[in-house]
Amino acid sequence: MELTVLVVPECPHAAPLGERLALALQGRDDVTVTWREVADPEQAERLGMHGSPTLLVDGADPFARPGQEPSLSCRVGGLPSVERLREVVAGADPA
Repeated sequence: MELTVLVVPECPHAAPLGERLALALQGRDDVTVTWREVADPEQAERLGMHGSPTLLVDGADPFARPGQEPSLSCRVGGLPSVERLREVVAGADPA
């Protein structure tokens, strides 16, 4: 499984998300996490960024609101909890 974290430069929420991801992924050696800095709106749209930080699970943002447009901005609504991150990663496991 591939997780990609999209962040704007100097995002204040990047470190807390990193800490939560580390806890959520403890004991999982089947997950790769890539961090990618996004600096322009076109790149944000192309990558599917819905605010910083955006977590993509196998290329999709499980936390995006329906119909939410890509955006080079701060993520609204706070960060997912460790428990929610575990649920999302577990739900993405192949059957």
